Amino acid sequence: MTSEPSHPREFPCAAGKAELEEGGVLTPKFDDKGLIPAIVSDAVTGEVLMFAWMDRPALAETLRTRIGHFYSRSRGRPWRKGEESGNTLSVLDMRVDCDQDVVWLRVRVDGAGVACHTERRTCFYRRVADQQMDDGTWPLDPVA
Repeated sequence: MTSEPSHPREFPCAAGKAELEEGGVLTPKFDDKGLIPAIVSDAVTGEVLMFAWMDRPALAETLRTRIGHFYSRSRGRPWRKGEESGNTLSVLDMRVDCDQDVVWLRVRVDGAGVACHTERRTCFYRRVADQQMDDGTWPLDPVA
């Protein structure tokens, strides 16, 4: 029987561009603050639900549990999506982009089925209008 480590292991670094882009091992590129962007979409419909940041522990915990964990820049701490609302994200598929500096989570939203803290299905519930106002602002229109 194996025991789980008490802290997340460090992710390996790619030896070069070829390994980063074509290699068979996850070697995520975190930014200078130790964060990586995470795009979250519905695994069935493809609808983009939210965007968040992950730090190394959040990525490791997401991989270990298959539940979405992130890093809150405003709270300055890690958080599990749904820890207060019950609307957890079950990760059905996880991908990285070509140079492994963005993570894409394809999920099932559990609980009430909403991903946004405003209790909407998606955080992207407003569209930027295609016409600028006379005062120079860009209006936002609700998405149906």
